[in-house]
Amino acid sequence: MTDYESIDFSPILSPAATDGEVVTHSPVRDITLRSGKVLALITLDNGRDHTRPNTLGPATLAELGQTLAGLKARAAAGEIQAVGITGKQYILAAGADLSDISRLGSKDDARLVAQFGHKVLGSLSELGVPSFAFVNGLALGGGLEIALNSTYRTVDASAAAVALPEVFLGLIPGWGGAYLLPNLIGIENALEVVISNPLKQNRTLKPQQAFDLGIMDAIFPASTYLEDSLAWADGVLSGSVKVTRKHEPGKIERLTKWPVAIKMARGMLESKIGTVPRSPYVALDLLDKAKSGSKADGFAREDDALAELITGDQFAASMYAFDLVQKRAKRPVGAPDKQLAKKVTKVGVIGAGLMASQFALLFVRKLQVPVLITDLDQARVDKGLSYIHEEIGKLEAKGRLDADTANKLRGLVTGTTDKSQYADCDFVIEAVFEEVGVKQQVFGEIERIIADDAILATNTSSLSVEEIGATLAHPERLVGFHFFNPVAVMPLIEIVKTPKTSDAALSTAFVVAKGLGKNAVLTADAPGFVVNRLLAKVMGEAARAVYEGTPLLTVERAFGPLGLPMTPFQLIDLVGWKVAAHVQDTMVAAFPDRFYANENFHALAQLDAVVEKDKSGRVSGWTKQAEKALKGAVGSSPASEADILRRVQDGLAQEIRIMLDERVVPEVEDIDLCLILGAGWPFIDGGASPYLDREGASERVFGDTFHHPPIRGIAQH
Repeated sequence: MTDYESIDFSPILSPAATDGEVVTHSPVRDITLRSGKVLALITLDNGRDHTRPNTLGPATLAELGQTLAGLKARAAAGEIQAVGITGKQYILAAGADLSDISRLGSKDDARLVAQFGHKVLGSLSELGVPSFAFVNGLALGGGLEIALNSTYRTVDASAAAVALPEVFLGLIPGWGGAYLLPNLIGIENALEVVISNPLKQNRTLKPQQAFDLGIMDAIFPASTYLEDSLAWADGVLSGSVKVTRKHEPGKIERLTKWPVAIKMARGMLESKIGTVPRSPYVALDLLDKAKSGSKADGFAREDDALAELITGDQFAASMYAFDLVQKRAKRPVGAPDKQLAKKVTKVGVIGAGLMASQFALLFVRKLQVPVLITDLDQARVDKGLSYIHEEIGKLEAKGRLDADTANKLRGLVTGTTDKSQYADCDFVIEAVFEEVGVKQQVFGEIERIIADDAILATNTSSLSVEEIGATLAHPERLVGFHFFNPVAVMPLIEIVKTPKTSDAALSTAFVVAKGLGKNAVLTADAPGFVVNRLLAKVMGEAARAVYEGTPLLTVERAFGPLGLPMTPFQLIDLVGWKVAAHVQDTMVAAFPDRFYANENFHALAQLDAVVEKDKSGRVSGWTKQAEKALKGAVGSSPASEADILRRVQDGLAQEIRIMLDERVVPEVEDIDLCLILGAGWPFIDGGASPYLDREGASERVFGDTFHHPPIRGIAQH
C-alpha cells in the first residue's frame, strides 16, 4: 500500500516542471441548500474560453489538493456538510495536460505524476463529508476520474462527451479509473468504456449513455442543471433521495462472469489488433485484477502501469501522432490564403454510381448547397438519387437529422442527364472510371458549360492530374481531390497540385475540404500521391512473398509488428482485387525498379472470391478458385517472416526518403499524417517514420533518421 502523504512530489512541482502550464484554478463558494446544509462548491476554471479546456497539470493538481485539504478541515469543524466540484461553462476537465507529461525526464517522475493524481483526486473520497461531482460538460480521462473518485455524480444532458480515452494514446486510466470503474458498473461495461471505445476511433459516451451504464447517478437538463443538481444533492444529504445503483459492489458478479469477460476481451483484442499495442493489454490486466483487493492496491497497480507506459516508445509516438492530428492537420502546410477561395454555392458531381452518390451525400450534408449529379442515362441518375434519399432517411431514423433538415437536404439534390445544368456550378468533381481518356472527355464537355472561374476536381487515386488536365483550355482550374473509402468516415483528402494549378483553385479545394469536415494534406502530382504509393509498397511486398512460394498465413503474420489495422490481403480484399491490381500496375509503370506487380494479380481479380476469412474477418486461406489460379504460378523459395518484415520496412524507408527528396509533400510529418488519417496507421507507431527510425530501417537504407533525435520513450534515451 502506497502512503501518498509521505512522498516528496517536488521534482514534478518545480518551476521548471510547471513552466508553461495553463493552470486550472479551483475557487470555492459556499452554497446554503434549502435544508440549511452548506455545500462548498469548487468550480474548475483555467480562465480561458471553451476552446481551451480545463486540463490537469501538476500545478493545477497542487492547487486542487490544497483546496480539498482546506475543505477537509472545514468539514471536520462542522462548517460544511458536503463538497461539490464542477467546471467552467461546457467543460469539467479534458484530462491530464499531456504536453507536461511528454516533457518528463525519467520513469521516477512519471510514477510521481501517477501518484500525485491519486493523492489529490483520491482525497475526494476522504473529506469526512460526501463529495458530489457535477459533470456540467466535457469530462475526459482525469476529468471523468474526478467524478469517479467522488461519492456521487450527476451529469448535464448536453455535456459534449464523457470518456476514458487513454488507451487510444498508448496509456491507461491511471488516476483511479481502471480500478473504480469496473467496481462501479461491472466488468463488461468497463471493458467497453476503457478498451473498446478508445480503439473505435476514440468513441466517447453521450451523457445519457453514461447515466444508463451507471457511471452517473442522475442526469438533468442543461437549462436548470446546477439548480437541479444542488437540489438533488440536498435530497441525498437529508435522506429524501435514495441513490440506488444497478451495480452495487455487493451485486457485481466476480467469480465466473469477470474472468470469462476478460478472456473473451483478450481473444477479441488478439484477433482485431494483434499483440503489438501495449496499452490495451495493460488496461485489460488492470481491469482483471480490479475484481479483488483493496482500492489502495488498485491505485498502486495503476501507478506502476502508468510509469511504464508514459516512458515507453508507444506513448512518445502517440504524442507525436496526436500533435499531428490536433495541430498540423488543422493548419495544412502549403495551403494558400483562404481569401483567394471561390465561394461555392452549387456543387456538380459527374457520375451517379456509388462513389459519386457518396460524394453528393457528403457535399449536401456538410455544405447545405444545391448538388447536381449526372450520368449517361436517367435510370442511373434515378438509382443515385434513390441511394442518397435512402441514406438521408437512415440518418433521420437514427436521430442524426431532424425532419425539416432531412427534407431540405433531399430538396437540394437533383439529378439529370442534361449537362447544361452544370452552368452555375462553382465546384465540379468527377467520379468516373479510372482511366485518363474517360476523365479528359468528361472534363472537356463540362469545361465548355461552366463559368471561367469554376473549379474542376478529380478524385483519381493514382493517375496523373496534370495529364487529366492536359486537354483543358484552363488546366490551372484543375485540382486533385482524392477521398478515401468509405467517404463519410475516412477523415483525409489528399489535395493534389499540378505545376499549373492556380492558388485560387488550390485555396478553394482546402476551404471546401474543411467545410466537409475533412483534413486536407497538400501533395505534388506524383504517382499514387502519398497513401496509395506507400500502401502499394506494402501490398507489393506481400504479393512478392506469395509468388516466391511463401504460405499465405506466413505472409500475413509477417506484417503483424507494423501494427496496421488490417493485414495486407485483408486490405486488398477490402479495396477490391481489380483496384489493387490497377494501383500496382500504375506504380510499377512509374517506378519499375522499386515496385512489384504480377500478371496473376489480374487473374485473381477475375474470381468471385480470392481469400477465405474467419469469423473475425481475418484471412484464413485461399479459396479453392484462387488455389487453382495460383497453381504453377508460385515459386519454391519461401521467405521467412523476419525477411518479409525487413523488406517492407526497408522498402518503406527508401520510398519515404525519395518522396521527401522529390518534394511530394513539404515534410515527413505530412506523410505520417496521411498514413494516420488515410490508412489507419496506428498512433502507437506515430505513422511510419518514427517506427522506421526505431526499427533501424532508416539507418540501414540511407544512413540517417527521419527525426533528430528519433522519437523514443524516456526509458530509451
